[in-house]
Amino acid sequence: MAETVRVRVIVRLRPGVLDPQGKTIGNVLRSLGYAHVLRVHTGKVFDIEWNGTLDEAERRQVIEIVEKVLSNPLIETYEIEWPDE
Repeated sequence: MAETVRVRVIVRLRPGVLDPQGKTIGNVLRSLGYAHVLRVHTGKVFDIEWNGTLDEAERRQVIEIVEKVLSNPLIETYEIEWPDE
């Protein structure tokens, strides 16, 4: 049976890109009495279960998936948490 590994991808809006959802959440938190909340920034987390090991070629495939499917490089940045790091 092949090994299964998990790769976590965190996608966030680039600095300066409007985040209406984060702004709304921040406003709601302050209205509920959480006065110390200055800002809320939203993002997305993807956990990819990968069948097999992650050699250099497979890591490039993960990066390709992130850049072509999971994120919009014009308005978002991403961080990949590899299983061995």
